[in-house]
Amino acid sequence: MLAAGPVVALVSLLAALAVTDAAGVPLRDPDHVAGRRLLIVFALVGVLIAADVLVRASRRTGRVLPAMADVAQVRRERWTAGRSVAVMTALISFYLTYLAYRNLKSVVPLIRPGELFDGPLASLDRSLFLGHDPAVIMHSVLGTGVATEALSLVYGLFFLYIPATLALALVFSPNLQAGLFYATAQSLNWLLGAASYFLLPALGPVYADPAEFAALPSTSVTNLQQILLDQRVDFLSDPATGTAQSIAAFSSLHISIFFTGALAAHVLGMRLRARVVAWVLLALTAMATIHLGWHYVVDDIGGLILGAAAVGLALVITGYDPRADRAAASPLADAAATSRDASAGAASSATTPGDAVAAELLTAGTTASDGRTAMSPSGDPDRSAPATGEAR
Repeated sequence: MLAAGPVVALVSLLAALAVTDAAGVPLRDPDHVAGRRLLIVFALVGVLIAADVLVRASRRTGRVLPAMADVAQVRRERWTAGRSVAVMTALISFYLTYLAYRNLKSVVPLIRPGELFDGPLASLDRSLFLGHDPAVIMHSVLGTGVATEALSLVYGLFFLYIPATLALALVFSPNLQAGLFYATAQSLNWLLGAASYFLLPALGPVYADPAEFAALPSTSVTNLQQILLDQRVDFLSDPATGTAQSIAAFSSLHISIFFTGALAAHVLGMRLRARVVAWVLLALTAMATIHLGWHYVVDDIGGLILGAAAVGLALVITGYDPRADRAAASPLADAAATSRDASAGAASSATTPGDAVAAELLTAGTTASDGRTAMSPSGDPDRSAPATGEAR
């Protein structure tokens, strides 16, 4: 289980080294983006660990502000050296895979120069919509004013969704295997997405047919689209020293990563609210990718395929069994475990701090009304409030 993330990172880095060498450019962290994001998520995880320990200590003692000795005891029990190493390894592996992804994506136009499939992809879109362009339909139905502003905000949620859900899954999952499964699934999206860019190189509607999106107002997304175009021009003029380019349409990594999150919400047995939020985010993101010109509908369909493949592969390579995980948290399993513990410890009525933590987790992990273990989007049954992660 712990080796899954590093294995994905190693395969990704080896692929990136081979492909960048073939393209004649060095492997690098363009603009130090991967490094900065890793530091940000480390800081976020640190804050969440502190919150996790404080809340557990408060519940155990019944005090809003527990004594430092109680906090220290909970930290030692909850955040053992093994758990801490596993979380840090998962995070580092995730961002090493992301680093490899950025390098692979950047050299697509060098490995397949002059090969673009925007024409066939656009034609397939029109065939799916009976001769109409889906972006034009959206602009006609939703307009190009408020809808553009709103969908630009939705599109930007992606950059928060990844670090937030990754940190929440790794910190609050009562069973760390669930968090490691989620981190591995999302890491696989980077590798699979990079492969799809080489399969069908494309720029995307806003670059292939800019006139179609000229009526959209200026937003953070339109500014980003211009920045990415400038970076691509600079990179192609001098690949060795130019800023890495990040334009690639097929498949949509926004869709694959949000779809992975939605599927994971079901696999991990999260609350109904969490699952609904995950699907709503996916639907809104799909609308944003078409309305703003990032992707063809076919790109989004490709993203769905990648997201499903990432979840399936993650289940295989991590060996995570969600059914066994839920069975271990079920009331019947809890009762059996309690009976065994009572028989084994009949000679002593003393309750250790570890027993208190176990009882607290078992009490909190009650079964939701739909028969699934009640969890928050972070995967922690102690938390009942819903919580809500550069790809295109």
